[in-house]
Amino acid sequence: MNRYYVMFIALVFIDVSAHAQSITPKEFTLKNGTKVVMVEDKTVPSICFAMAVRAGGRYERPGITGISHLFEHMMFNGSKNYKPTEFDKILEGGGGYSNAYTGNDLTFYYEEFSPELLDKVLDMEADRIRSLKIDGANLEQERGIVKEERRVSVDNNVRSKMFEDLFAMAYVAHAYRNPIIGWMKDLENITLQDARDYFKTYYAPNNITVIVVGALDSKAFRPKMERVFGSIPRQPVPRPVNNPEPPQFGERRMKLHKAAELPAVAIGYKTVGVSSPDFCPLNLLSAILSQGQSSRMYKKLVYDEELAADVASGVDQRIDPGLFTIFVQMQPDKSVDEAESEVYKMLKEIAEDGVGDDELQKAKNLNQMSYAGELKTNVDIAARLGRYEVVHGGYQKSFEMLNRYASVTVDDMKRVARQYFSERARSVVVLVPEKGETNDGNPTK
Repeated sequence: MNRYYVMFIALVFIDVSAHAQSITPKEFTLKNGTKVVMVEDKTVPSICFAMAVRAGGRYERPGITGISHLFEHMMFNGSKNYKPTEFDKILEGGGGYSNAYTGNDLTFYYEEFSPELLDKVLDMEADRIRSLKIDGANLEQERGIVKEERRVSVDNNVRSKMFEDLFAMAYVAHAYRNPIIGWMKDLENITLQDARDYFKTYYAPNNITVIVVGALDSKAFRPKMERVFGSIPRQPVPRPVNNPEPPQFGERRMKLHKAAELPAVAIGYKTVGVSSPDFCPLNLLSAILSQGQSSRMYKKLVYDEELAADVASGVDQRIDPGLFTIFVQMQPDKSVDEAESEVYKMLKEIAEDGVGDDELQKAKNLNQMSYAGELKTNVDIAARLGRYEVVHGGYQKSFEMLNRYASVTVDDMKRVARQYFSERARSVVVLVPEKGETNDGNPTK
């Protein structure tokens, strides 16, 4: 590798490390169990207030799948002292905004606003945790919205449906088999009591971490949180989630018949959770396979063989073991069998011969760029700290990741490819395009 290039990469690593080290969180915990993480940074006159809730698909049981995402919607529909839509109107009136997302392992809420709104935001957030409006009208309104969202984003989205079926097939016991948005029958049958029970359990103050980043006075912020949030009653700790997934002893395969133009294939391998030392090598391996036009899959399947129109891979960032997924969208008149064969050949080559030093360094560079990109804004920093606090087991681990990735070797890459890319741990969904289909999924005549 060119020595000037090596020097450049070293400087980039130092710069990103220095930026990460400049973020100095402070923390405290309220008597009711709410953990608060603060990052004081007055570079720009704004504040991000975020809540990382230990709620998501991992915590749902059969019959109420999708309830975590349903609450993401219900949380903006009013509370005891604030009418529906008033939350957003107050924020937007002060130049701010709010948003949220639901994952498998957490639900994340955040707002960004001018410092003058901080006291009002604290009051609004505490009010919806203490006394969210949970009634029949709110539930039915958001149920209808989420059902339509499911129709659009999953039922009528071929790629999303492929991955929904892939996870439902790959997992036989763990809640990761269920879609975050929920199964339609469950969405239709969640009761008002289900909603109230779920909120009381998972939106308890002792199940929430608050992250505040930006132009705040951290010394003055603590008494404000104690006064506004501290009086919300804690609840019993939710029952721990065990990983009930049994070992997989053979390939699982299905064909999905769906209205589509071109065939495709989605492949999943059981791998690890984020706490495993193998998570970082697997993530770098995904970058080598599919990130950028010089990646192995893109070069081989798209350019050289002209088999594929699109390729992708990724590693689930989850508490419990997730999947390493590979997706290939075929070119017209090209066979999925050919693409699968080439993918498996690529994985075997890495397991036997490893990867080059240059390939590994490129993957590390891409990872460093991604790391830096997650520290650009107050919202970015809050989201990263919240994710690491809930999913990785502590926000401090966010600052260890650069060194974890830097320590990965070419031998690690060969080892994880050999260990995890086994046919026995593989699940495959093949898309068989149909000209059209009826509402029950059957092909039209």
